[in-house]
Amino acid sequence: MLEVRHLCKDYGPFHAVKDISFTATAGEVVGFLGPNGAGKTTTMRLITGYLPPTSGEVKVDGLTVRTNALAAKKRIGYLPEQPPIYPELTVQEYLDFVARLRHMPSRQRKDAVARACQRTALSDVRHRVVGHLSKGYRQRVGIAQAILHDPPLLILDEPTAGLDPRQILETRQLVRELAGNHTVILSTHILSEAATTCERVVIINKGELVAVDTPENLTHRLKQTDTLTVEARGPESEITAALQQVEGVLKVEFLHTHQGIGHWQVEAQAASVREALARCIVTRGWGLTELRPTELSLEEIFLSLTGTPAAAGAAPVSAPAGGEA
Repeated sequence: MLEVRHLCKDYGPFHAVKDISFTATAGEVVGFLGPNGAGKTTTMRLITGYLPPTSGEVKVDGLTVRTNALAAKKRIGYLPEQPPIYPELTVQEYLDFVARLRHMPSRQRKDAVARACQRTALSDVRHRVVGHLSKGYRQRVGIAQAILHDPPLLILDEPTAGLDPRQILETRQLVRELAGNHTVILSTHILSEAATTCERVVIINKGELVAVDTPENLTHRLKQTDTLTVEARGPESEITAALQQVEGVLKVEFLHTHQGIGHWQVEAQAASVREALARCIVTRGWGLTELRPTELSLEEIFLSLTGTPAAAGAAPVSAPAGGEA
């Protein structure tokens, strides 16, 4: 669906984007992550054709954006960080104006506006002036103009920037509803947003690609061992000693007891150790209440890959209201 190959953008001696390559399949939601100044917004502008690349290429549905610009852009819906709205128009007037810019026939235009309003929950405010709407509704208007022509690819740059917590949840739900019918590239540095919304993440730092993968696979790449949480009912010292004897176990740490159930953290060489751990407890007559893998959080993965030390229990990286990314 989307192919980004060796994309570069230079401003004189400054390399804003350096040899970025990744793909996105039909119906997939991909998070585009990076700290402020990493090159996220520049890369998105290159993908949409808003900026020309210094080198490299972008293909949408097999069409190269540089050489087949008009045909490729018809397949892209773009929401910049600041929604391109006219505050003096009503929602209906604005979306009709955007549809005219896209050269939609009159009959098709009316249906497209109604459909976009319905999908973004704007039907009840379609006759209100955009400038009188809340920021959350204005963001919905921005998304409505992006999906007006039902493009297969949506590029959403910081769609929740500056919204209040309720508006953020509503916008995330809207993005999830758009997935499947559209391939979505979602730029954000609110890591909880990517964790709950995206199937894969692309992480860049200082204009360079750092990683492209699922959070689960990134955890395994960063950690050479599996961390498991074991919860069981039984004598603490005996369970600890027994777990340490299981082949493949590297480290056992007792954490605490809660309501008669002990909690242990186990470092092991491979996921296959889980069965042996369970058997170790059950065959001795102790009560196994839970055995689950403990994954790195997306915050820890992000901080590790972008070169920032990640302390245990690091606080989530949150986004300021605006700024170039």
